[in-house]
Amino acid sequence: MTLNLNPRPAKGAIKNNKRVGRGIGSGHGKTSTRGSNGAGSRSGNKRKLGFEGGQMPLSRRLPKFGFKSPFRVEYEEVNISRLEDSVKSGRLPKGETITPALLRSIGMIKGGHAPVKILGNGDVTVPITVQVHKVTKGAAAKIEKAGGKIEAIAAA
Repeated sequence: MTLNLNPRPAKGAIKNNKRVGRGIGSGHGKTSTRGSNGAGSRSGNKRKLGFEGGQMPLSRRLPKFGFKSPFRVEYEEVNISRLEDSVKSGRLPKGETITPALLRSIGMIKGGHAPVKILGNGDVTVPITVQVHKVTKGAAAKIEKAGGKIEAIAAA
C-alpha cells in the first residue's frame, strides 16, 4: 500500500464559481442569468415564504375551519359491555356501586378528573348500580331492564 503524501481532491470535485456580470464574452453578461424583467431580476429581491409566482398561494386556497369552544366538556367513555365483562370476571365487585373513582382504580378509564359517560354498546345481563355523570338513553334502558340503577353525579 502506498501512502499519498500530497492528497488532492478528486478530478472534477472543485469547480470555479460562476462569475456573473463580467461582460458578454463570459456567457453570463448583460442580465447576469437573472432574466429580463420582474422582481427576480432586481437587486434586493427576496421571495416571501409560500410565494407561488403570483398564483394564489396554497395557504389561501385551502378552506379555513376550526373553532374550539372553551365550554366543551370531554367525557371519559365506557361501554356497558366492558362493565358487564368486568363484573363477570370479578374486576368490579358484584352488587357494589360503580363510581368514576372505582373505574379509575381498576384502570378502565384514564385521565385526571374528566366526567364519565356510559355508552350503550353491548348488553347487560347482571344488575349493576352506576353512579356517573352521564348515561346515554340506550345504556340507561339496558341497565334498568337488567334490574340495575343509575345515579347521576353533577359535573363539577
